[in-house]
Amino acid sequence: MQNIKITVAYDGAAFHGWQFQPGDLQTIQGTLQEALRKITQERIMIHGASRTDAGVHAFGQVAHFKTHSNLPALDLKRAMNALMPPTVRVVDASETGQDFHSRWMAQAKTYRYRIHRARVLSPFDYGRVLHYPWELNEDAMNEAARLFEGEHDFTSFAASTGSEEDDKDRDMMRVIYSSEVTRDPAACEIAYVVRGKSFLRYMVRKIVGTLLEVGKGKLTPADIPRLFDARDRSLSGPTVQPQGLYLMSLEYPDPTNSWATFKAQRPRPPR
Repeated sequence: MQNIKITVAYDGAAFHGWQFQPGDLQTIQGTLQEALRKITQERIMIHGASRTDAGVHAFGQVAHFKTHSNLPALDLKRAMNALMPPTVRVVDASETGQDFHSRWMAQAKTYRYRIHRARVLSPFDYGRVLHYPWELNEDAMNEAARLFEGEHDFTSFAASTGSEEDDKDRDMMRVIYSSEVTRDPAACEIAYVVRGKSFLRYMVRKIVGTLLEVGKGKLTPADIPRLFDARDRSLSGPTVQPQGLYLMSLEYPDPTNSWATFKAQRPRPPR
């Protein structure tokens, strides 16, 4: 049996997120699995590194699946792309070790959130950015963004499960390796770029909403440590729309290493 690792890019606008859902709802996972079913005549389960939400895009989602098919990975890639809509593409595929797991072995993920600053939004960017043409203190936003680096309790920056009991038992500690607001004057855009070990649901979008509140002057960089301590999501900024969010890449240990040794190679959080 082969264990195949794939890298997937997709425009999430027309999909109901990554995770398979029953019924006629179109998802990325469901689209990939249906293509593989037609190719291999097997019911294959694809495991993704990140369960991106409806409307979220990806340049570098990583997933894996096991198959009895003898088709080489590159042939599987070509066949899948031929069967899927053009909004989803397998950009790389390779056979990997039997113990590789795209989610549990991921050492770091990088997300990018695009904010368009021009007065008029091009129709070609509609559904792919957050349009905010009004005044923002971008320097203050970047100063605040840096304060998310390190290990923190992100209760104030994550969605509720809908159950107080479940929320109480969740581990809300997360490690962020880098966090910054970048400028692209040529594109009239700023972007929030964050790299971390793992993320809570809506965490990046709620951080962006909080940074926008800093940019508007409703919060200051000095408020960020207070929000961490408060552990109250009602005090932070709103959860911004998903369309501006992109999963850029994932990082893994050396492929010659096994599950038993990959932990020793994990990136360390900044001091």
